[in-house]
Amino acid sequence: IFGVVLVNDWSARDIQAFEYRPLGPFLGKNFATTVSPWVVTLDALEPFLCDGPAQDPPPLPYLSSKNHWTYDIHLEAQIQSAAMGVPATMSRSNFRHLYWNVCQQLAHHTVNGCNMRPGDLLASGTISGPAPDSYGSLLELAWNGTQPLDLPDGTQRTFLEDGDTVILT
Repeated sequence: IFGVVLVNDWSARDIQAFEYRPLGPFLGKNFATTVSPWVVTLDALEPFLCDGPAQDPPPLPYLSSKNHWTYDIHLEAQIQSAAMGVPATMSRSNFRHLYWNVCQQLAHHTVNGCNMRPGDLLASGTISGPAPDSYGSLLELAWNGTQPLDLPDGTQRTFLEDGDTVILT
């Protein structure tokens, strides 16, 4: 593993809800992916190594190791409507909340013979923390659209709207 990037695989939740049964996500996930313009090497992340979360039930043997480590990387998601002058922070999470660390994810991806080649990108999925303000997706933050989020300009969001800007750091 050379390094990490920020990735957002955008979801059209209305389409996804329609196709979830019997197919699972398909057209609702196949239209856009955003990748940060930089790669942070694992060497650069060494000062941020920390213990990973307890894994219960214990992972299968091929996913087990003596040291279950991860990285303490603060993550933030902001939204800015077309009318807002300043973006509003909607979520603060941390990479350390991932149940599976990067080595476990790579091992699981390749256990059935699936190749990884230099330059391949493997995304972890949504990184949500334990508290409501650390949920990693707007779907979670707005409780599947049932609890709108109040923005500083007086508007509310259950889903993104045209003109909204999302900032991930």
